[in-house]
Amino acid sequence: MDDDSLLKYGRDWTRFHDPAPFAVILPSSVEEVQAIVRFACEHTIGLVPSGGRTGLSAGAVAMNGEIVVAFDRMNTISDFSAIDRTVVCGPGVITEQLQHFAEEQGLFYPVDFASSGSSQVGGNISTNAGGIKVIRYGMTRDWVAGLKVVTGTGELLELNGGLVKNNTGYDLRQLFIGGEGTLGFVVEATMRLARPPQDLTVLMLGAEDMNGVMSILESFQQKIDLTAFEFFSEQALSKVIAHSGIPRPFETPTPFYALLEFECTSEAVSDTAMELFEHCMEQGWVLDGVMSQTLSQLENLWRCREDISETITRWTPYKNDISVVVSKVPAFLAEIDDVVSREYPDFEIIWFGHIGDGNLHLNILKPDTLNREEFLQQCNRVSKWVFEIVQKYGGSVSAEHGVGLLKKDYLTYTRSEEEIALMRGVKAVFDPKGIMNPGKVFDL
Repeated sequence: MDDDSLLKYGRDWTRFHDPAPFAVILPSSVEEVQAIVRFACEHTIGLVPSGGRTGLSAGAVAMNGEIVVAFDRMNTISDFSAIDRTVVCGPGVITEQLQHFAEEQGLFYPVDFASSGSSQVGGNISTNAGGIKVIRYGMTRDWVAGLKVVTGTGELLELNGGLVKNNTGYDLRQLFIGGEGTLGFVVEATMRLARPPQDLTVLMLGAEDMNGVMSILESFQQKIDLTAFEFFSEQALSKVIAHSGIPRPFETPTPFYALLEFECTSEAVSDTAMELFEHCMEQGWVLDGVMSQTLSQLENLWRCREDISETITRWTPYKNDISVVVSKVPAFLAEIDDVVSREYPDFEIIWFGHIGDGNLHLNILKPDTLNREEFLQQCNRVSKWVFEIVQKYGGSVSAEHGVGLLKKDYLTYTRSEEEIALMRGVKAVFDPKGIMNPGKVFDL
């Protein structure tokens, strides 16, 4: 392949490693994947899986002469069952493609995120992707009914077969969900679908502080089943407005914003939402807000949140995808914010995330005066402090983007040495030559 293709397929959305793959192969069948893996196993050649390459932990980066296995051609959807509400997908199916297919059948695939137009199902499974609707629908793991995987020896395993109940020993399917391709490659997935939500409505509320945001969450969760609860800072919103040209949702700028989505299926639900809105304002938790009245208004409100990642890309942001239990979020965020602001006052920090499930995205924007290497070096110091705080609060150094290359040096802040030793043992069983996405998650 030409140099541009090697660059395209040799990396993901992270830009802190220089890709150097030996070659890129685009198989079109399970048998071809098996042949590739068997060849690589025989000659001890590293293989790096490549999906939509939207990950943020360098889990799809090939930098040591590996062969990239890209699944773009394995993008078929088949075997839909209306009774079982399942459908069979190739690993290269785009998330949005699956969502549209579900809509055509009068159903719904609920795992959703800003990269749904380019991320692939195989990659979603390999990182156990979450996104904006976890508070209601859970992670990718909750929607995988069955898998076909090719292990590091080229063996094909068929796992669970779409069963709802199957208590026959270890559920090996779960090892490959979130395994980042280090145990084997997903070559087919049976995905569950759901009833589509009805009459979705969005509330966007401005808050003075994170304690206010959490009080909003508690109040609404008591009376309304939320499909999403997101948050972002004024710094994030102002950049999106400047970049995208969408209107400011309401006149009053506030330090933080909460975006709530719910099914407004009756006048009673609408009345309850407005009563909660007014209650939150009376308590001083909300300074201003707006509720969507039209589909276009709903979409613009969502863009305030979903356009953040694309908007800040030009600053080569250093991203930390971290999580704690929901109740600890305000103290956790404040402590991290204090450390980063104190040590690096010239760094601009952009906060956003899936606050309803405790997942925060810390984005540090690269100053134009710093080169990439110097910025990365300084951010690595930041990460050590951030992950010490994560450890203190019993959180995770990677909530939904996996470990990859970027987080593996910090895995011990979330996982014990005993757990890591057992994970190495599991890898040795499925990938005895160590060829499957080598160097990711941990070193052998």
